Amino acid sequence: MATRHLYIARHGDADALGVLTDTGRAQARLLGRRLAHLPVDAVWHSPLPRARDTARELDIFLGGTAPVAEAAELIDHIPYVPTPEETPPSWIPFFDGYRPEEAAAGDDIARSLTARFATPPDKEEDVHEIVITHAYPIAWLVRDALDAPPVRWLGLSSANTGLTVIEYRPGGPPGIAMYNDMSHLPPELRWTGFPGTPRP
Repeated sequence: MATRHLYIARHGDADALGVLTDTGRAQARLLGRRLAHLPVDAVWHSPLPRARDTARELDIFLGGTAPVAEAAELIDHIPYVPTPEETPPSWIPFFDGYRPEEAAAGDDIARSLTARFATPPDKEEDVHEIVITHAYPIAWLVRDALDAPPVRWLGLSSANTGLTVIEYRPGGPPGIAMYNDMSHLPPELRWTGFPGTPRP
């Protein structure tokens, strides 16, 4: 039974303009070292520079054996705007003024994201794909794998280059083998992309 193995990571640390910092480049290379032994079929990245450059940095360690390409579905976006009744109080200012057409566009991207990546392979061999994207699409893919209500993408956060692994097999639910794992990073490179607060 063929399995699609998705190795999903948020891009490396970036500055306010979306350019990878020295920390972000180091994180990407450490992720590349971690994944180098895998039989990677493809590396997909968001169209945004911080994701594209993360994919290029980690590809150094893959030896150019897999194609590296952009996937529009991986763009940073709001996958689902909760109703007022669903919205936690702390998120109300975030969604205030969010226009219906913006919400509809986010829904469309979220549907295309799961249609493209959250499915078993359409061939008899296993597929191994690295996906470099952003925190919200990762949260959406995890929520989808758990078959949780749409609003549950809220509160699922990912560190820069934190690794999530989801496995898709025919005839069964997806399996989340790993979520936001940072063991490839030394302590000083972990937890970036989160608000500044004491971390374990």
